[in-house]
Amino acid sequence: MHKLYAAYGFYMNHAEMANRCPTAQPVGISELKGYRLRFRGSNAEARATVEPCKDEAVPVLLWEITPADEAVLDARVGFPALYRKEQIKVKLDGKTVSAMVYVMNDDDAAQPLAQPGLYYFVCIYNGYKESLLDTALLYKALKESTEPDDPTLETQP
Repeated sequence: MHKLYAAYGFYMNHAEMANRCPTAQPVGISELKGYRLRFRGSNAEARATVEPCKDEAVPVLLWEITPADEAVLDARVGFPALYRKEQIKVKLDGKTVSAMVYVMNDDDAAQPLAQPGLYYFVCIYNGYKESLLDTALLYKALKESTEPDDPTLETQP
């Protein structure tokens, strides 16, 4: 039985997905409304995640995956230790459909905002470009993941 997987990070990259899940097929672009993209983990090793944020949206590449593909993805992303799975509603060809998405487990102390590694970031960037998505949101997430949200915490020049 096939299911939809909503990729917002590393697995937006077609080559990386093909290497790990050769039977997965891209089926369209959508967005996670009410979420924002962030990077969490240790510096140069941070990974992408999505977090609730009322007025934002994160673009996703929807893949049709098999149970075998899902098992590979589970192992690669660190499910269930690092990421959990959630079912979300997205639009595909004008219809509302359900898709599985990986969301980093809620432990801000263990997974603080941080910089991703260059290879990881470039893979996501290339996925955005392959999908003809605006990379401005990706750079916004990078900036917001390395700067404090509270302006009183910002360092002086």
